[in-house]
Amino acid sequence: MLTVLRNPVYGKLFGAQLLALLGTGLLTIALGLLAFEIAGGDAGLVLGLALTIKMVAYVAVAPVISAVAARVPRKPLLIGSDAVRAGVALCLPFVAEAWQIYVLIFLLQSASATFTPAFQALIPSILPNERQYTRALSLSRFAYDLESLVSPMLAAALLTVITYRSLFAGTVAGFIASAAIVWLTRLPPIDPPPSSGFLDRLTRGGRAFRQRPELRSLMALNLVIASTTAMVIVNTVVLVKADLARSHVDVAMMLAAYGAGSMIVALNIPRWLDRFPDRRVMLCGAGALPLALVAGAAVMQWGSGQAQWYGLLGIWFAMGAAASMILTPSSRLLQRNSDASTRPAVFAAQFSLSHACFLVTYPVAGTLGATIGLPGTALVLVMVGLLGVGLSIASWRRNDAVALTA
Repeated sequence: MLTVLRNPVYGKLFGAQLLALLGTGLLTIALGLLAFEIAGGDAGLVLGLALTIKMVAYVAVAPVISAVAARVPRKPLLIGSDAVRAGVALCLPFVAEAWQIYVLIFLLQSASATFTPAFQALIPSILPNERQYTRALSLSRFAYDLESLVSPMLAAALLTVITYRSLFAGTVAGFIASAAIVWLTRLPPIDPPPSSGFLDRLTRGGRAFRQRPELRSLMALNLVIASTTAMVIVNTVVLVKADLARSHVDVAMMLAAYGAGSMIVALNIPRWLDRFPDRRVMLCGAGALPLALVAGAAVMQWGSGQAQWYGLLGIWFAMGAAASMILTPSSRLLQRNSDASTRPAVFAAQFSLSHACFLVTYPVAGTLGATIGLPGTALVLVMVGLLGVGLSIASWRRNDAVALTA
């Protein structure tokens, strides 16, 4: 997997991605502490609204920016996005009101909604060989999961010697370093898309998803991922602290189990994709997610003691592994169903549509978790996931062609 880092352009961009991820991880922790300082017991409401604003920015901004900046060279677009993110992070330590957090988070996430799809769409032009590209996707997935484990540990170590507001300086440094690496990297030339109207550019990615069977299936798979991830992100802390009456450390352990499952699959999936088609791997992962969540509901309802705890750890591990079976190969579908000129619009559409699913499942997980309990919530999310599985199978038949006709 690490052999792709021998490509000098990809190696530098992967370094930029790591630094930006680390900065984002520190930002997440510092933002939570800032919200608590400003809002006290209402910090959860502040963070919940900030998370909603983040998702709205991802859904609304990505396709618009892709259309507006369709003919803008990738390098200044990436550097500009990092510069905006660094500027916002620089302002956050001076925030004194909750509304200021909301404005800055919208600006920050809008910049991320510009950077991430443009960055992802660039990689296939750097690594046109599908075998190498698959290993790059695996490495990227591993980096995301590793960041979720490393950032809290780094933040905990830093907070022993600095204040939490100083963590924002680490975020600024991460984004500036990312921009510097992109500036020093010689990116491959990419022909701009043919000149067309704004509405045509805005809807190009969505039209590709509607017309191509693989991409229609991917849209349904996004719903499967969102159903399970919502349960993990929204309700893990409630499950561990309230239902199981365990410690903060156990919350971290349960989230780490999910991340560990994802990382192990990310490390091994290139070999699987050498032997099996994407369809089989991704649909196996999609089928496993609702089954794991059903098992989780059963253990929550009828389990007890240490057996219940270890059972849930194993189920969270399994859900992380199954999610990675979908997430890691997904960009291969986007790459196959696009060319150099349409790829930014297709990646932006995936970025927007996948996060739109979370706008549905996050409120469902939170609201139902507080009203009908976690086992019942898990079963409702299972039904959502099964709907996605059925639609993905119906949309993606074995003999579907993959040439883009949009």
